[in-house]
Amino acid sequence: MGFAIRYSPQAQRDMDAVWDGVWEASKDFDVADRYISDLADRIAAKRTFPKSGIPLYYRGLFTGFYYVNFKAYRAFYRLRDGYIEVARVLLAKQDHIAILLGSVDHE
Repeated sequence: MGFAIRYSPQAQRDMDAVWDGVWEASKDFDVADRYISDLADRIAAKRTFPKSGIPLYYRGLFTGFYYVNFKAYRAFYRLRDGYIEVARVLLAKQDHIAILLGSVDHE
């Protein structure tokens, strides 16, 4: 069995943007499709043990988000009542804290 995976509307837009970026770089529909499929599989692998993702901490406190790495991207998710909600899929080099938690003071 395992947890169902649900993508937030923003995460769905993020996945579309990832596909677009891979297509732009490769000019190959099959490469872009395979990249998205492999990314989705990496996320789906957390169905059985969702807490096996990397917990995201800010200032020593758990934010409620876990993430998985896939090549240049990170998929951030939360555990909900009976399912995993994928909140965002971001480039690893982006400021995850500011994007996920809003405007926070970075010291």
